[in-house]
Amino acid sequence: MEQKLKIDKIRDGTVIDHIPAGRALIVLKILGISGRESNVITVAMNVKSKKFGKKDIIKIENRELTMEEVNKIALIAPSATINIIRDFNVIEKRKVKVPETIYNLIKCPNPRCISNKENEPITPIFHLKSESPLTLVCNYCGEIIPSDWVVKSLTRGL
Repeated sequence: MEQKLKIDKIRDGTVIDHIPAGRALIVLKILGISGRESNVITVAMNVKSKKFGKKDIIKIENRELTMEEVNKIALIAPSATINIIRDFNVIEKRKVKVPETIYNLIKCPNPRCISNKENEPITPIFHLKSESPLTLVCNYCGEIIPSDWVVKSLTRGL
């Protein structure tokens, strides 16, 4: 007889589903969730998935994500879905989408890029070159940004 772990539904909040296996902790970090919050936060990692083999899931009670947070998640978990829960019901379900243009979420790895100069009032801008594997291009210097740099840049200083 197969046993299953039952995770309670949340009354209000957000469920982030279909996170690639092993990436839930990175998602928590970019959302600024430390575990010391008073809200219930449920994290399931390496859960069986028919579609992906394995996946991670995060449930965050009493919090809805901003568009900026959803865009950050899209950069490290492009297969994720965001479910908004109100009164125990899914009222909105959407798949994240990597934006064609990314503003001010990450830094360019090129130290000579004008976007890294402290005295320049320039917002870092990147354009999507490829979704799989995730590859971005700096708007200013043309530097190619691989997905591992994106993860490092999103989690740096958090």
